[in-house]
Amino acid sequence: MGHWTETSIDSMSNTQKEIGVTTTQDSGSTSVYLGSKHESSIHDLSPDNGTSAVEPPLLWSKWRTYGREAFSEFFGTMILILFGDGVVAQVMLSHNQKGDYQSISWGWGLGVMLGVYVSGASGSHINPAVTLANCVFRKFPWRKFPIYAMAQLLGAMCGAAIVYGNYKSAIDVFEGGRDIRTVPGYSDTATAGIFCTYPADFMTKTGQFFSEFLASAILMFMIFALKDDGNLGAGPLTPLALFFVIFGIGACFGWETGYAVNLARDFGPRLTSYMLGYGHEVWAAGNYYFWVPMVAPFLGCTFGGWIYDVFLYTGQDSPINTPWMGLKRLLGPLNKKGVMSSSPV
Repeated sequence: MGHWTETSIDSMSNTQKEIGVTTTQDSGSTSVYLGSKHESSIHDLSPDNGTSAVEPPLLWSKWRTYGREAFSEFFGTMILILFGDGVVAQVMLSHNQKGDYQSISWGWGLGVMLGVYVSGASGSHINPAVTLANCVFRKFPWRKFPIYAMAQLLGAMCGAAIVYGNYKSAIDVFEGGRDIRTVPGYSDTATAGIFCTYPADFMTKTGQFFSEFLASAILMFMIFALKDDGNLGAGPLTPLALFFVIFGIGACFGWETGYAVNLARDFGPRLTSYMLGYGHEVWAAGNYYFWVPMVAPFLGCTFGGWIYDVFLYTGQDSPINTPWMGLKRLLGPLNKKGVMSSSPV
């Protein structure tokens, strides 16, 4: 390893800048830092005809820094759909020769686990209902909610489009033609179920809603438990633990409605399938079931998070552990006239 030499020159102006030069003999490279008395930043210099200049940051690096959380949620949700819709497509289009219902549970579990790994920079929500619950119970900034939700929705749409492109030829054969695209309940060879959920024929609207509400509540309850260091917690094994959570929900509660538990996971691919030619039936199927996985996950995840915080969580970041179980924080301080003067939300 080469040795280091450093020279500092104090300027005569009020800026009081410090300049240090380091040289590494092995590599022949030079770096310089410029800063005030209390801070400095490092820039790499490339020798050019005996002169050196500080290179500005790359433009894309700036954009990536600003949008990293959104990109993280986009690609995490896309990975979720690639594996989830992909396994449904393989099982269905192979006439169950390449797997069965349990294979679907495994595939969705893998999709969640790998999506969580991909989206670690943003907190690995990959679900608008999970983002909402974190806003309500974990002080996640409300201003980020629409950004996260949009990124998740677009990621799900992109994942569904990729799955369709990969299995298009198999879909043509299964449906019976290149221009035939049908929806469950309208055809015995329907393939729209590859992309989004459709309820069993016997399900009532109340049953549909309760099934999605229950699965979503279990999901959020378990996420808070796995992330609670005051409990046993899962630490770095959280993605693996979530794999088993999703596998368990699918294996135990998924048959009746397909356990969407995620607006982005269901609405995004449903919108993609509509754009690909599956028609108005993607909205009308199941007595207009489409709105259930859009609404129930938000209520279910919020309820599941509330249950966990009321009975198990002791952290002070939860509104449940503040005066009036969060009502005071929500309403804000009142002025002398009894009128709400401000809100911390």
